Amino acid sequence: MFRRSFIATAALATMGAAALTPVAAQGVIKIGEVNSYKVQPAFLEPYKKGMELAVEEVNAAGGVNGAKLQLITRDDNGNPGDAVRAAEELVSREKVDVLTGAFLSNIGLALTDFAKQKKFFYLASEPLTDKIVWGSGNKYTFRLRPSTYMQSAMLVPEAAKLKKKRWAVVYPNYEYGQSAVATFKALLKAAQPDVEFVAEQAPPLGKLDAGSVVQALADAKPDAIFNVLFGADLAKFVREGNTRGLFQSRTVVSLLTGEPEYLDPLKDETPDGWIVTGYPWYGIQTPEHKAFFLAYHRKYNDYPRLGSVVGYSTIKSLAAGIAKAKSTDTEKLITAFRGLQLETPMGKITYRAQDHQSTMGAYVGKTKNDKGKGTMVDYVYFDGAKFQPSDAEVAKLRPGN
Repeated sequence: MFRRSFIATAALATMGAAALTPVAAQGVIKIGEVNSYKVQPAFLEPYKKGMELAVEEVNAAGGVNGAKLQLITRDDNGNPGDAVRAAEELVSREKVDVLTGAFLSNIGLALTDFAKQKKFFYLASEPLTDKIVWGSGNKYTFRLRPSTYMQSAMLVPEAAKLKKKRWAVVYPNYEYGQSAVATFKALLKAAQPDVEFVAEQAPPLGKLDAGSVVQALADAKPDAIFNVLFGADLAKFVREGNTRGLFQSRTVVSLLTGEPEYLDPLKDETPDGWIVTGYPWYGIQTPEHKAFFLAYHRKYNDYPRLGSVVGYSTIKSLAAGIAKAKSTDTEKLITAFRGLQLETPMGKITYRAQDHQSTMGAYVGKTKNDKGKGTMVDYVYFDGAKFQPSDAEVAKLRPGN
């Protein structure tokens, strides 16, 4: 009699547990994150701090749907194959509920394909290539940061105002650089039909021969330069360009250079007057940014970088999506993320249903060497919602829909 009663009670308990959503059953929501921490520390160390701050805030407020967040990170060594292996290990062994991460665009594309093959939810936090939400886009992948198309579209009106005819371009020869330059060329040509692109330098990422690149650009005698280099390559380019006078009497339009991760290390070598996208943390006075800045500074006794904002907003996005879905079930998360709105340090953003791209924007301004420190001046926030293709264009760009 006792045995039968015990079995019945156990069966009822099992049925009750099975009826719970995955979140409630586990009591913890595991977020699996893959990124190039060793290869790109300037951006990704602050990024990880931003994620950890957001996890702490969410858990302190009671978690999501009664469950606490747990962040599990893996390093991909800047290699797409390693990234996929790390993602597989997170999903199969660690049993994570969602995937996020990637800095480099080629790795973001590898994880996008992994999500499609495994039918697993993936939020691409940082990789900028347009293919993630268009050509290679799939129902399982969403993206937070403004894409190469969006940021190039923000810069093109400023470039067109210059009325410069002869342009040179320099970019790292991998997906992000190729995508950014292709978009800039197409949009500038549409805005200024008489423009000419007279030189193109595409060194491998992290292997810039600054002397030869700068000399090749100088020999072409362009009126203006579009630069897409970042990190150590950018520092070498600026140093050599300053030495050889490449930037004298020439305007430079530069993607990402206003981000403190890349601007701060230039110090007294910072060129004046480059038109850039970036993050002037010291001058943003919105309530949502002030709250973020104070929380970040209290925790780390440091100022945030753009990576901090991206990491923080990534976790907040996942928390908002899971709360809306009331589950970590992939299909329910996809439905929840389509049209999801939330507040970030950059203001309110929406994840577009038509291509899964968020409307997070960027600041556009000019560089200034302020007593040996690189800063951004004359900056304005550009809402990402205003720099997206039409729905009809997206339908053509995203055949997977």
